[in-house]
Amino acid sequence: MRGTSAFLERIFPALPELESFATGLEASRAEAAGRLVDGIRHLSALVEVSETVTQSFSLDHQLPRLIELITELLDAERATLFLHDPESGELFSRVAQGEGLTEIRVSDSDGIVGSVFGSGITEIIPDAYADTRFNREVDRRTGYRTRDLLSVPLRNQAGQVMGVTQVLNKRSGTFTEMDVALVEAINRQAANALNQARLIERLEQQQREERELLAITEAIATELHLDKLLARILKAATQLLNAERSTLFIYDPSKDELWSQVAEGMGKEQIRIPASAGIAGAAFTTGEVVNVPRAYADPRFNPEVDRVSGFRTRNLLNVPIVDRSGERLGVIQVLNKRGGSFTQGDIRRLKAFSADIAIAIQNARLFSDVLTLKNYNESILKSLSNGVVTLDQQLIIVKVNEAAQRILRIPSEAMIGHSAERVLGNLNAWVTRSLEYVVRMGATDYHADTDLLFSDGDSGAVNLTAAPVVDTEGKSIGYMLVFEDITREKRVRNTMTRYVAKEVVDQLVASGADVLQGSSLVATVLFSDIRRFAMLSETMTPRETVTMLNEYFAEMVEAIFIRGGMLDKYLGDGLMAIFGAPVEGSIDADNALLVATDMMRALRGFNARRAERELEPMEIGIGLATGEVLAGSVGPIKRMAYTVIGDNVNLAARLESANKYYGTAVLLAGSTVDSLKSRAVLRRLDLLQPRGLSRPSWVYESLGHHTAKTFPKLAKVIDEYEAGLDCYRRRDWQGGIAHFADALELAPQDRPSQIFLDRCRYYQADPPADEWNGVWIMEQK
Repeated sequence: MRGTSAFLERIFPALPELESFATGLEASRAEAAGRLVDGIRHLSALVEVSETVTQSFSLDHQLPRLIELITELLDAERATLFLHDPESGELFSRVAQGEGLTEIRVSDSDGIVGSVFGSGITEIIPDAYADTRFNREVDRRTGYRTRDLLSVPLRNQAGQVMGVTQVLNKRSGTFTEMDVALVEAINRQAANALNQARLIERLEQQQREERELLAITEAIATELHLDKLLARILKAATQLLNAERSTLFIYDPSKDELWSQVAEGMGKEQIRIPASAGIAGAAFTTGEVVNVPRAYADPRFNPEVDRVSGFRTRNLLNVPIVDRSGERLGVIQVLNKRGGSFTQGDIRRLKAFSADIAIAIQNARLFSDVLTLKNYNESILKSLSNGVVTLDQQLIIVKVNEAAQRILRIPSEAMIGHSAERVLGNLNAWVTRSLEYVVRMGATDYHADTDLLFSDGDSGAVNLTAAPVVDTEGKSIGYMLVFEDITREKRVRNTMTRYVAKEVVDQLVASGADVLQGSSLVATVLFSDIRRFAMLSETMTPRETVTMLNEYFAEMVEAIFIRGGMLDKYLGDGLMAIFGAPVEGSIDADNALLVATDMMRALRGFNARRAERELEPMEIGIGLATGEVLAGSVGPIKRMAYTVIGDNVNLAARLESANKYYGTAVLLAGSTVDSLKSRAVLRRLDLLQPRGLSRPSWVYESLGHHTAKTFPKLAKVIDEYEAGLDCYRRRDWQGGIAHFADALELAPQDRPSQIFLDRCRYYQADPPADEWNGVWIMEQK
């Protein structure tokens, strides 16, 4: 109670005179009573301090309660009791936050608290912001406003400063000498117990670290696979030093590089740097520990790694890994100590751990060398796309790779240990017969494009090689079956040859893509249809009709194949083609438009030959639309057909039909025009919304198939039509009438000009509503 007596002597310097005060004025009696009450309250607080520090030797219990008592006793807003950590050169405290505790740390030389710790002199700061040592940034971040503060050194029994008590913002008035005396009394009362708690905590921490290091060492000593070992080492190093990340660099003498296969937070991509580069390189080349408290202040640090990974490195500790012979094996690098910088204790622990790492790495390397020969053959088998089955001399299956299980559709456990006859002979007796030939003749047997039957009734296609396996002396030690799966290639060829040219099929097979599966892609769809086909066929016999269609389609399909298009299907007297599926190209829209032009030109030749036979000419309509479609094979396995579906398919069909209304031959959606890479002879025709589609589309007419004979004065007609269309869009009906009339004078047969001339006259007499946007709703199919 020596601290308590000293405190009472300071706050009651005139205790014998209390009697005279009591007999004095009423105000004096009230003042004396108040001082007496304060003294009793302060004395009670000291008693509670004594009880707090003796109840538990845990800093987690002592620090928050002492801070609470000091705040209450001094009628302040906040208080902090800092203890010194000599290993890190920091002052730390623990404060209650939510249901747990948060440790805060500051440098033992920064700010007012660092100054008081260094000088050992109590300071009352009446205006915090007037003191240059005060860090305003803390207030800015927290939103708190510090007005005044009191900092009192905390000393141990030997008089050495072991911490600082700091109190902020006196609620009533300013901090006084009585406040100083009270805090000093509390410090003296609590110092010994805090020091003991600190020593106990350090001892417990050392014991815990020793147990952790022992457990970690045992864990890595039992791991012989290098990749797993490295991952364990990193996890252990991060845990051991209470850090955020670790990286283990191994030295590669063949390239004089440090490499890391495993770096926490960086995925599994291998990292390689020159052995002398950066901070890790400095630790490796010098063989010394490199502790960097501020990474961005060190010129050896490469901030680009942080920029790429999104991680922020604050500090890092690098310890070289050295074996018993003194050879350097690499560097262990630990990043971002939680709650501060790396200390001498961290260095001591990591150096001890690095010795265990060296032993573990050497053991793992020896084990890896032993496994290399065994794993070599297995890795080759696993990497093969061909199925490999090995058999002993009794034709018992010994090993199968993953590809063989996939191709044969039989799991390894159903094959290994069983005879080839039992596994394969029931459904695929030709395989066992091939093996019997190899056994009898001692030569290789090969079967190309042979059907392989499965238990579910399905089938595949393979190329099979059966061969003997011999030792170094040429003696047979077993047999091997190699299955090359050509099912996909065969299916693609059988399916796609009906739709596209052989060159495209070869390209699909070579690409390895499974085009028959559903996929979303951008393509241009072409629809074509013969006009008045019913009337034409009525004058012909069925045989003549079929003959005519075959002649017509032969020319049209040839045009599609030449431009790399795919014939999707025949639609009676029409057809559907796709450009950009199954193989996308950069000029799919251009190819589709060129095909439309080629078809129209081919039609002229076709009609010329019909005229020679005194047959009526044929007319066709073509519609093109570009956009996203869903492509893939549809239907049962035996009747599967490759096709595309989607709104753009429907739009192309509607545009083909719209030719009948406009009196045109080739119509393009605006999306197709936008996709063109080369110039084309086009006319912007109308803003159209076909039936069944939710959005309008600009529609263009392709006129590139015309000649000066088939469409004289084409350029002038297009100019007049475009000018008229602009007037129409602006509601300039009279201007539109004039331009469309001029176009008709140049080309009386031009139906689009006649349609818009009629529309302008109609709207001139009966103007549309204000919300009219020029969209023409097409109700017909």
